Amino acid sequence: MPDTPDADIAGLYRYPVKGLTPEPLQKIALATGQTVPADRRYAIENGPSGFDPAAPAWQPKTQYLMLMRNERLAALRSHFEEATNILTIRKDGEMVARGDLETAEGRAAIESYFEQNFQRELRGPPKLLTGGGHSFSDVAKKVVSIINLSSVAAIESMVGTTVNPLRFRANLYCSGWPAWHELGLLDRTLAIGDVRLKVVKRIVRCAATNVDPDTAARDLDIPTTLMQQLGHNDCGIYAEVIAPGTIEVGDAIEVEEPRLI
Repeated sequence: MPDTPDADIAGLYRYPVKGLTPEPLQKIALATGQTVPADRRYAIENGPSGFDPAAPAWQPKTQYLMLMRNERLAALRSHFEEATNILTIRKDGEMVARGDLETAEGRAAIESYFEQNFQRELRGPPKLLTGGGHSFSDVAKKVVSIINLSSVAAIESMVGTTVNPLRFRANLYCSGWPAWHELGLLDRTLAIGDVRLKVVKRIVRCAATNVDPDTAARDLDIPTTLMQQLGHNDCGIYAEVIAPGTIEVGDAIEVEEPRLI
């Protein structure tokens, strides 16, 4: 394989509640086989799904409120305090809900807001779900999601307008790779200091990327554009943590050479 261009971490994010606000981080401690800490720790069940918090199992994202179908979520601004487990939700600058997500009372306060304000989207009573170390990710495997900012720039050229990278809701945004370079890294290992991430899957984009995270408007059709221009609708990669450690914004990303057998 040709020499891999240098790359570095341009941004780090977690998404404590599926579908709600991304939270920027300066550094992240990654554990083997785990997601970014507190990433997708919670989800808002859209009607009964059968999820059992005592025996949490992966379910498709359609069981929850999420941006693919519920773009109004993007108009909310949420903040999760990990030390207290308190989630605060604001709309148009005003606090509309607040609660400790690890208590029944706190979860009920959040559920009440969605029950009153998302009636059109609901298939049944909304329920704030948590499953201990479970991650309400789009995929069953615990992974870190990675977006190449050059690929986002290529999409901007396709659609003829600015594209906020946060539409892709990644954990790690990288700069330095050419557009679409990441799609050729399947089964390769990324080295970031002591951390090792094994690339396990390309990310197939859904209609969530059509929602502007600033305005909550569904104003683009990114998956269709990718399919028309590239013959697929992949953008980004999932990677498993195979060696633990701490990563930080600005850290270099190296692609390790495959071992010769």
